[in-house]
Amino acid sequence: MAVASLDARPRAARDLPLLAVAVVWGSSFLVVKRVAEPDTVVAVLALRFGLVLPVLGLAARRQLRALTARQWAGGALLGLVLGAVFLLETYGAVHTSATNAGLVISLTMVFTPFAEAALRRSAPSGAFLAAAGLSVLGVALLTGDGGLRAPSAGDLLVLGAAVARTVNVLATARLRAVRGVPPLALTWVQLAFATLVFAAASPWAGPSPWAVAASFDGRRWGLLLYLSLLCTLFAFFVQLWAVRTGSPSRVSLLLGTEPLWAAVFGVALAGDRPGPLALLGALAVLAGTEWGRRRAPSFESL
Repeated sequence: MAVASLDARPRAARDLPLLAVAVVWGSSFLVVKRVAEPDTVVAVLALRFGLVLPVLGLAARRQLRALTARQWAGGALLGLVLGAVFLLETYGAVHTSATNAGLVISLTMVFTPFAEAALRRSAPSGAFLAAAGLSVLGVALLTGDGGLRAPSAGDLLVLGAAVARTVNVLATARLRAVRGVPPLALTWVQLAFATLVFAAASPWAGPSPWAVAASFDGRRWGLLLYLSLLCTLFAFFVQLWAVRTGSPSRVSLLLGTEPLWAAVFGVALAGDRPGPLALLGALAVLAGTEWGRRRAPSFESL
């Protein structure tokens, strides 16, 4: 489907792909735990990203040949930021609880409108801030069920990932070097340079990607393909399209439902049993996201 036809749809219809991304990203927490070990994080990330590059590159080959050196450099910069997001988030999740990781990473949806407003020298509306606050409160109740502990090194790493996510969203929207670059080509360049980050780090971070791949059985390969095709290729293509055709604040708010979907998969597949506060938090996330989606600043062009 052409990007132009997607852009012509009503806002509610254009938000559906982003909600689908939130769902698959929510499921990725459980999938990653069943694929990666603490000493194989970098190798799994390299495999996850590397697997989609040949297919995506084949589809984008004509667009890639048309890119200028400046556009390649812009895509490479975004790819390095993307690599940092995943390294911080994945290592942080390994060294902290799922509760704290889900709460801290959701702060992206608060950081983004504040950063966007600072860049524009304006202020988000009170209604939007209230909606974001309700969503954050909901995430706190949902993931923590009313209880939090003091920050650990893992919590701080995930906090760094939330900041890096904000940088990634705003840089994608504002970086002049990549304006006009077809989303398919830009997605490939980003993923390629992120993969280079993981490949460069792998000699110092545990087993090589090849050794990890050789150790996988059919079940782990299936889960890895799920991470590659849906949680990576589909998700980042949709996010790239969304931040270039709408408000980065609304994108971050919709993706902020990720912890809600993580809890849904945890209950359905991992046997988690949320308490009353967690259920109240789920309702607050849904209400805050819908309210914020309607009240998000309408910055159509950065």
